[in-house]
Amino acid sequence: MAIMAAESGSHGIVQGRPFTVYDLEAMPDDGNRYELLDGMLLVTPAPGLKHQKFAYRLYRILEDAVPDHLDVVGAPFAVRASVNTELQPDVLVARDEDLTEANLPVAPVLAVEVLSPSTRLYDLNSKKAAYERLGVQSYWVIDPAIPRLTAFELDDSGEYELIAKVSGPEAFEAEHPFKVRVVPAELMPSQRR
Repeated sequence: MAIMAAESGSHGIVQGRPFTVYDLEAMPDDGNRYELLDGMLLVTPAPGLKHQKFAYRLYRILEDAVPDHLDVVGAPFAVRASVNTELQPDVLVARDEDLTEANLPVAPVLAVEVLSPSTRLYDLNSKKAAYERLGVQSYWVIDPAIPRLTAFELDDSGEYELIAKVSGPEAFEAEHPFKVRVVPAELMPSQRR
C-alpha cells in the first residue's frame, strides 16, 4: 500500500498518489536510503558499520571473480525497473551493456541484500518478491548476525527456488551468475584489539 494524503506535504514531497522515481529527486539529503516499491516509499536509515563491512567484503570477492562482460556495483546504485519501482540492492551484478551512468534500467543478474534490523522484513519478503517479479535470476541474502548466506535462483516457472543456505565456515560454490566461492565467516569484520 502506498503512502497517501493531500496534495503536497513537508519538503514539497507529493502526497495523495503513489510515489514515482521523479518524486525521489525531492527527497532530502539526510543520510537515509529512499527506495520505491510499487509506488510505496521505503525509507531506511543509513546502514551500520557491520552491515557495510559485510557488503564491502562480498563486493571484493565478487569483483575478483566477475567475468569481463559483467560488472559489480555497490549501493547506493538504483535498479530503476519502472516509474513506480526503484530499488537499491546492497550489491548487484549486471551486464555491462545494461548499465547507465545514472542507474540500471533492467533487472540485474544478481541482487544481494545484507540484513539490518530496519530492513530484515523488507529484504526477506517485499524486496525478494519484487526481485522475483523483475526477473532477477539470482538473489542472495546475507545475515551478518549468524553469519549466513541464503541463495535463491529463478526456476523454470519464474519463481525463486532456495538453492543454498550456508553458515559460518561453510562454503557456497555459486554457479550463477558466475562461478565464485563465498564463505559467510570470511565476510565478518576482523576484531581489532
